[in-house]
Amino acid sequence: MAIHYHCRHCGVHIGSIDTESVETNRLGFDHLTDEDRSDMIQYHQTGDIEVKSICEDCQESLSKNPGYYENDYLIH
Repeated sequence: MAIHYHCRHCGVHIGSIDTESVETNRLGFDHLTDEDRSDMIQYHQTGDIEVKSICEDCQESLSKNPGYYENDYLIH
């Protein structure tokens, strides 16, 4: 099983965790609302998990340009 993190704004691969098992509370998933969890986390039939997060570049762009939050996708 692997957990893959991708940026929700630009799609860049942020990183992966390869593990046999992991407790979701160690990843912070238990702090998400049900709505956020369904929006951010996708479970694949292979057992892999894809998590939508935000990369440093997009975070910096959004901090400098709050109007960008209206866009679904950013290019940097």
